[in-house]
Amino acid sequence: MDIFPGFGAWINQNTQQPLRKAESSKKSEKVKSKSASEINTHEERDDTNEQLKLWRDAEKKAPWHDAPPKVKVATQEGICVMQMEFTLGLPPQAAYNVLTNPNNQPYSRNIKKRRLMENISRKVVSEDEPGPIVEVEKAVPVVWNFLSFPISLVFAENRKHHSGVYDKKKIMFMKMFEGHWKVEPVYVDSVRLCKHMKPRTREEYRKCSGGEGKIASKVTVAGVFQPSSIFNLPPLSWYIRGFTVKTTKTLLQDFQNLAASIRGV
Repeated sequence: MDIFPGFGAWINQNTQQPLRKAESSKKSEKVKSKSASEINTHEERDDTNEQLKLWRDAEKKAPWHDAPPKVKVATQEGICVMQMEFTLGLPPQAAYNVLTNPNNQPYSRNIKKRRLMENISRKVVSEDEPGPIVEVEKAVPVVWNFLSFPISLVFAENRKHHSGVYDKKKIMFMKMFEGHWKVEPVYVDSVRLCKHMKPRTREEYRKCSGGEGKIASKVTVAGVFQPSSIFNLPPLSWYIRGFTVKTTKTLLQDFQNLAASIRGV
């Protein structure tokens, strides 16, 4: 399969090794989930707080509007590939905390008095560098919101590079569900404050903007999923794929709504 070139190789190289490590770590160690303040360095917290202040001050003058998420979907040989890209009007560390959700806080919208995605549990099973291995359990309502099916995922988070990989531990109807994501800085005020200079690092951006430039986040997610054999035939496969893609798009919008609330909108 070569729907999106290079994606399969990335998954094989980067997803399986850290997630297999989680299985061995789980046998010998169980660690309580830590809050964002415990896992960030003092320097990261100071920089993030400084950026959040810039965002909140700017929001009062000219509100920031995130562009709608871009989602590409392709299916080949029963395997569905999704590539997603969206922006968050938050600095990368804050965006990373939103995505990893270390405190297991609810963030999805309510639909017919139930959340689109219910947080059941979040357990850190290994704290090795470059980031923790985390098991997450969630539930998604299906069938007109009367029933829900459990989702159990394993995440390998990379704090240093603001990225991560994920794989399924157990998901009803799914044979495969895995992928990776990353957060990259966007120097949104560089044209206005840096004149003819195009900053390539935070240090350059801070210098040319006089410390007044906001940093947003570009989030990219690439994932593959495949329904189980008995469900991977029409019309069930159409429903499962359609439901998965629609739910994913809605969750991306919920991430953006949460970012707006953090900015004080």
